[in-house]
Amino acid sequence: MAWSLFTLKTTGCGLPPGPGGALGGLEGISYLAIVGIVGWSLYTKVKTGSGLPQGPFGLLGAVEGLSYLLCLAGLVVLGFQVVDHGFIPSPTPDDRCFG
Repeated sequence: MAWSLFTLKTTGCGLPPGPGGALGGLEGISYLAIVGIVGWSLYTKVKTGSGLPQGPFGLLGAVEGLSYLLCLAGLVVLGFQVVDHGFIPSPTPDDRCFG
């Protein structure tokens, strides 16, 4: 997701579709995974009063923190995208991006 956000900020378009749409598909899956982790974390926070457990070697806690950071970065890049380019790219190629 970080690579996608960097590409979006610098070019105004997300990652190119790649061979057979594989790169664009992985981009979409990465966004869904981050949103899923943040949703799971928020649900756990509401139900238990604390976030996700740290997990082995603290990896789950690190992933949780990184997911929140990437969500915040996504909102910032979204704001820049609207101000700088005036549109949000379509999830599929169109005349503005890769069309």
